[in-house]
Amino acid sequence: MRVLVTGASGFLARSLINMLLSQGLHDVIGSVRSSKSYVTSEIEIFVTGEINGDTAWDRVLEGVDVIIHTAARAHVIKDDVVDPASAFYEVNVSGTIALAAAAIRNNVKRFIFVSSIGVNGSSTSEDEAFSEVSIPNPMALYAISKYEAEQQLSQLVENSMMQLVIVRPPLVYAEDAPGNFGRLLKIVSTSFPLPFALVKNRKSFIYRENLSDFLCKCVDHPAAGGELFLVSDAEDVSTPELLTVLSRAMNKKLYLIPVPMWLMKGVTTLLGKTSIYEQLCDSLVIDSTKARTLLNWNPPFKVRDALRLTGEAFTNEKL
Repeated sequence: MRVLVTGASGFLARSLINMLLSQGLHDVIGSVRSSKSYVTSEIEIFVTGEINGDTAWDRVLEGVDVIIHTAARAHVIKDDVVDPASAFYEVNVSGTIALAAAAIRNNVKRFIFVSSIGVNGSSTSEDEAFSEVSIPNPMALYAISKYEAEQQLSQLVENSMMQLVIVRPPLVYAEDAPGNFGRLLKIVSTSFPLPFALVKNRKSFIYRENLSDFLCKCVDHPAAGGELFLVSDAEDVSTPELLTVLSRAMNKKLYLIPVPMWLMKGVTTLLGKTSIYEQLCDSLVIDSTKARTLLNWNPPFKVRDALRLTGEAFTNEKL
């Protein structure tokens, strides 16, 4: 089969493309917004320009059987656009629907949409886990745009022959992760004291290689078509456990300070940084039973092994 990976220069797509190529089962092509984007020279790359409702996809989709849509406007830490909500909508909703409509015109068989666990919400209680039957409750603009894209995609494919697969991962990590996880790796590498000794949460993550493996599974598994999947490493860790594994892998000392939870929550609220508290102190647990049973999928890497590999690779890259 001919497989298109959008956002081919991105953090997830680079791993995904390499895994697809290593399997040797499919003809893999990629798309990027700019010719300046770095991608492997082993595949054919199409430059599409900015992704929005007007992006021309037909020339890219000739002969394509499966699309894995990873391209998106992701979390922007310092967003200087006038209307962030519209910016997210333009790329993540209008751009996605334009691609899907072109895919239907070009007889693409399956559209795999990489969404976000943020569609379900930003946290869970200690005895709760998000699953495919949980009621969506997106809070952040990014998650809201992903949910809107999911809804419009579902409506679009109703009267078509194209199968839709929606995948909602939690935070995706690896040694070169962007955003908050990348910053966390840098902080751990400095042995800077961190105020998380009293945190007793549970967090679901997914290693980039595990998510890539699952997306490869979705390309041609007959049971994946028309399904929604929540996926994770299948094991959960607390923030102190996460930091402990990373620091040991980096051969760094870890200093955790016992700061009361109410104090951390109050300070982050006053500073307008409640999202940081949620990410590091609240629980967010995923039940990925459906992915494991329906597709007979198991993450190739256990979470603590994956975190150890991440810490070691991050250290080696700095040497």
